Amino acid sequence: MVALRASRAWTRRQFLVRSTSSLAVAALATPHLSRAADRPQIAGGIQSGDVSDGSAVIWARADRQARMRVDYSSVESFKTVIASASGDASPDDDFTSKLLLDDLPPGQDIFYRMRFDDIATGIAGESRIGHFRTAPAAGQSISFLWSGDTAGQGWGIDTSRGGYRSYRTMLDNRPDFFIHSGDHIYADCTIPSEQKLPNGEIWRNVVTEEKSEVAHTLAQFRGNYKYNHLDEHFRAFHAEVPMFAQWDDHEVTNDWSPTGSYDAAGHEDDGTPRLVARARRAFFDFMPIRDIGARKGRVYRKIAYGPLLDVFMIDMRSYRDESWNKGDDHRGWILGAEQLAWLKREVAASRATWKVIAADLPIGLVSLDAVALGDGPPDRREHEIADLLASIKRAGIRNIVWLTADMHYTAAHYCDPNRAQFQEFEPFWEFVSGPLHAGTWGPGELDNTFGPVAMYQNGCSEAQGENLAPCFGLQFFGKVDIDGRTGVMTVTLKDVDNRDLWSVDIEPQPQTRPAVVAQHS
Repeated sequence: MVALRASRAWTRRQFLVRSTSSLAVAALATPHLSRAADRPQIAGGIQSGDVSDGSAVIWARADRQARMRVDYSSVESFKTVIASASGDASPDDDFTSKLLLDDLPPGQDIFYRMRFDDIATGIAGESRIGHFRTAPAAGQSISFLWSGDTAGQGWGIDTSRGGYRSYRTMLDNRPDFFIHSGDHIYADCTIPSEQKLPNGEIWRNVVTEEKSEVAHTLAQFRGNYKYNHLDEHFRAFHAEVPMFAQWDDHEVTNDWSPTGSYDAAGHEDDGTPRLVARARRAFFDFMPIRDIGARKGRVYRKIAYGPLLDVFMIDMRSYRDESWNKGDDHRGWILGAEQLAWLKREVAASRATWKVIAADLPIGLVSLDAVALGDGPPDRREHEIADLLASIKRAGIRNIVWLTADMHYTAAHYCDPNRAQFQEFEPFWEFVSGPLHAGTWGPGELDNTFGPVAMYQNGCSEAQGENLAPCFGLQFFGKVDIDGRTGVMTVTLKDVDNRDLWSVDIEPQPQTRPAVVAQHS
């Protein structure tokens, strides 16, 4: 196997030209094809995800029952091929197909060439090329992005306004991977043909049948994911940047919980609402997320990304007590006993320099849907977070960073035990950034239970009003850079126009002394 490092400086134009060329080559290589309609097509975009040092998941959807064929190489010319793989796209999975590529070299650009073949005739369809980069070896730097909240509040694809512009901007940053913090879709929101803007102009959406109603059926949930693939920037981004996917509420319905989200379809024998079961099925059909052995359908997982970084993807939806964080008995949970035990164990066992907890909800902002209830000692769901933070301190673990979206604005919170009601923890940062393409809200209220201080925040003003449309520029994502030599983590909050809004350098600390940070704006 030849392990040449491919250049990371190729442009989007080169990528599109290369993809188009591969399609032409595939056509020349199969002159026996008589009709384009005989060839299975790739319906939508292609994606990769859950990339680690030696493996990755790739995903695509066909327009009919077919067999996905994949070659992958460390050189974009495919002069040498690491291996080939195949998997079926069946009607049961809405013609989606996922493959786990393993035994990959670390710190390497990987190019994958995929197509669908007709199962009965063997006729080959179009070919497309995607890209991802495996987790680095020691001494190599890391750069990744995070955000959430796509196609919310009826703000869909308006091609005259550039479509999903945040995805184009994020691609310009050339990250190693992207954490989507949840709300990939808004299954509980329709996308109308038009919405009126505050300035009197009209926002005109691309519309589909599945997005004309709130999702209840499996087909409607799947249709929400298909809608995103209609956007050219969304497709281009996911073809080049692997995604670590988690979910939040709008993949099912607003503020859902496992015990309070029933519709007319009722529940399964185990009590699971059929609405949630259908939504979970669609999520796993359309996300490049690996199944975790016997625990198929589990969203929370650890992704090891080389010696500098472990990412802990948590699920603050599937195991919570109820929809709202309130009650007279002062008991509550949002992670659940099993997930909490897993997280405490895995964080303590981590040998990576940085431990990023990717959360689908914030812990420092007051919300009946999330954790924080308001100033005071821990209550209800806050007990779980207090337990986690105290266990991290007892284990002598440092360099914990929390990332999330959900709130539809961007902020940096420094959580200081000296300012907190609960003080058994080491200082840490919580960063909030979003939406990618949805309505923008103003900054929320902080809760002093864990002592967060807003070092920066940016959202819509009172004069602008909430649910501000994406065309007004207040769409946000975060960028994390970890220096391979020093280990310093730089977190930068950015907007849809790629402006650096605020940044902080965080020095990695040994396990025996508190964090020291240097800020710059």
